[in-house]
Amino acid sequence: MISIWVDADACPKAIKEILFRVADRARLHVIFVANQWLCLPHSDFINMEQVGQGADIADDKIVENCMAGDLVITADIPLAARIVKKGALALDPRGKVYDANNIGQILNMRDFMDSMRGSGIETGGHKSFGQREVQKFANELDKFIAQNR
Repeated sequence: MISIWVDADACPKAIKEILFRVADRARLHVIFVANQWLCLPHSDFINMEQVGQGADIADDKIVENCMAGDLVITADIPLAARIVKKGALALDPRGKVYDANNIGQILNMRDFMDSMRGSGIETGGHKSFGQREVQKFANELDKFIAQNR
């Protein structure tokens, strides 16, 4: 049985709400991993893993526990690269899928942009997060569930 792991500290509320509904509807285990306690609805399919404070502690917990075939919800590209290496799939809250076919290129671009910012070059940032991104996320999540039933 597949599980959905959520890098929950920075996960948008709208995405969490979709995941709450999906857990019960699809009867999938959704595990929220965060440095701080989250108020989650009561469900046999929703769990919370609280980890200590510090860089990458939640990421390490997800990588340690996710399995091949699982889905990880994260905007953290280095985390996505780590879990894809284990055979899992990552989905950004904006609806971008990270898999073995694209993670290398995406990670290289992220590192390049990071080095540009480190050199003082203004690179801009993410566009606003709105209904279009939420819908794209929901569509990709539904596609993943349909393919893994």
